[in-house]
Amino acid sequence: MNMRRLATAAAVITTAVLTVSGTATAAPPAPAPGVTHEENPRVPEGAVWTEAYFPSAGAELHADVLRPAHLSARAKTPVILAVGPYFSHAGQTGPEGWTRTGPSNRFADFTTGTDLFARGYTYVMVDLRGFGGSTGCLDWTGPGEQADVEAAIRWVARQPWSTGKVGMYGKSYDAVTGLVGNNLRLPALRAVVAQEPVWNMYNYLFSNGVPRPNVTGTPNAYNGIATMPSLADDTDRYKANAAYETAHPECLSDNLTNNNNPDLGSRYWRDRNLAADAKGTDTPLFVTQGFIENNTKPEDMEEFLDNHRGVERGWLGQWEHVRGNETNEQGQLLMGRAGFFDEVMRFYDWYLKGIRPSVKDPAYAVEDNTGAWRAQPTWPLPSTSTVARLSDGQYVDDGVASPLALAVEPGWDMENYTDPAPESSTGRAAADAHSYFTWSTPVTSRVRITATPRVSLHASAVGNVMVRLWDVAPDGTAVMFDENVALISRPGRVAFDLKSTDWTFEVGHQLGVQLGTIGSGSWRDTPSGNTIQVTRAGLALSLQNPRFDHPTQGDRSPFLDTYLRQFTRTLTDVGPGTFPLAPHRH
Repeated sequence: MNMRRLATAAAVITTAVLTVSGTATAAPPAPAPGVTHEENPRVPEGAVWTEAYFPSAGAELHADVLRPAHLSARAKTPVILAVGPYFSHAGQTGPEGWTRTGPSNRFADFTTGTDLFARGYTYVMVDLRGFGGSTGCLDWTGPGEQADVEAAIRWVARQPWSTGKVGMYGKSYDAVTGLVGNNLRLPALRAVVAQEPVWNMYNYLFSNGVPRPNVTGTPNAYNGIATMPSLADDTDRYKANAAYETAHPECLSDNLTNNNNPDLGSRYWRDRNLAADAKGTDTPLFVTQGFIENNTKPEDMEEFLDNHRGVERGWLGQWEHVRGNETNEQGQLLMGRAGFFDEVMRFYDWYLKGIRPSVKDPAYAVEDNTGAWRAQPTWPLPSTSTVARLSDGQYVDDGVASPLALAVEPGWDMENYTDPAPESSTGRAAADAHSYFTWSTPVTSRVRITATPRVSLHASAVGNVMVRLWDVAPDGTAVMFDENVALISRPGRVAFDLKSTDWTFEVGHQLGVQLGTIGSGSWRDTPSGNTIQVTRAGLALSLQNPRFDHPTQGDRSPFLDTYLRQFTRTLTDVGPGTFPLAPHRH
């Protein structure tokens, strides 16, 4: 035992003796026990690291606790909590070559970039069941993992060094657990920061009954993370817990079987529909979402936010799967907007410490496809609603890739999955037997499609349907900016949402609505071979007039130009249009 630990132990013994004897003299403040950065470089500077274990339903959870080194063991602080699968001592999504154990560096950018420990916050990372030093079967955000989030919030709130006020922080999977925390309605949870989450777990593996290509790749990836070995100098307790999944192969097989279920209405997926479960919740929520995200896409986001009744803050725009503070090699912020950590800490300071912010941040800062940023009091903003009547038509559901098709690679874990760039091509819209188009008339003043488009149609036969939205310039140059698919399980009415979007049309541009067979590697569909006739089709849209935007700071996110290069095509035989795009004038 080093001298620091001897001093700590002596202080604890002295305190106990004084309490028993009833002596009024108080012991001097004891330094927080644990390991410092000087003792182990994996510990962040200014922090003291300890490990802890506590029970959850049918599992034992492991936590890495990072306390401010300048505070005593008895000093109470608010707690920032992260719960997820990526906090193993060996690495986030696989072994990272560490030769010495220590706390995960997953959010070292956050703790360092905010001076979190100097500001008097404790930071706790909890392994979900089946991951890191926790036991139990991994559960894809199901009842078991929801119980883990609840157990973690309750545990940190009642620790002697906690004020009982908890905030959650995360990106991707550990942003999902923040949404779970909101849905639990626990008084101790005072604020959630969730960057690029999945709003309904079903959507990451399926789209309206059609499997995505990562339907088995993603569960396999998490099985791999769950069976990651511990490090040689981990404690015996950590090592035993880390081996749980290896000793319980049924956890891994069940994870594959349970997630390969296309039935959205099943009990399994109802338990994982976070958007529906958010109804009436009111935890202050700060979210980020890329509308053109190639990983955790904006599906069921609007439902979640509509169901949530608490304070909301958000950065929404045209970026990929990134954190609010991330930059590229040229130093450009990948979300384009400066001050993410400053705004996050104003959010936490207000709701966890009661420190009134000196800066008034907009409730929502939104970047559209022109790269312009605006401030809004909510998202989506109340706007003109219209239903565009789409033309009747037919297509062959053979899954044949049209000249407009895009392809993707097999899926991976939520943190790393990306769609590869599609190849450029030219499509002759009117001559494609696999799909057909309906066109709007050219817009006469700038107009924005916002919120979540929804399509409904009547299909004559079983099969599959894909709907894509295109922004078509007068010269036929077109950008595909929204899409989704559905299984037609029986002839008759089919209705489903597309992704949420925020896309501004310039004067003279037209909306092209493409309906047809899937013909895309973005889904693993089974073509029916049927010729499907479509009637009574409509597209529900929310339209906004950019004239009334309130600008706010922010630059064009770099990924927007990448996306435009990847998803721009040239369409021919564009029709004059059969419906207008025009919002009400205020």
